[in-house]
Amino acid sequence: MSLLALVMSIPIQKRDVFVPPVISPHQGTVWYAGREQEVIWDTKNAPVNITNSEGIIYLVVDNLIDFDYELASNFNILDGKVQVIAPDVATGTYAIVLFGDSGNFSQNFTIIA
Repeated sequence: MSLLALVMSIPIQKRDVFVPPVISPHQGTVWYAGREQEVIWDTKNAPVNITNSEGIIYLVVDNLIDFDYELASNFNILDGKVQVIAPDVATGTYAIVLFGDSGNFSQNFTIIA
């Protein structure tokens, strides 16, 4: 049996990509650098088989993910919330991106140094 035939004979378990909308932070939210904040996302439409249930959150600066600012990691994406410490950045407009098996951006919000 060829390798291709072997691979093709393995049953594939259907997996769904879960893209939970970020509820908070949202437009109008203000974080203060160094203070604990809560990131909240909607889990009500989570599929049964999630490709990757381990979450990670990064800061978004000027519409680009800044991998130097990992705000949280190793949490279950089905938890629906996680505590983070607002990063020590210049006062300005930011967003966060929530990764599990996909990436979902929050609305822009303000961080005050």
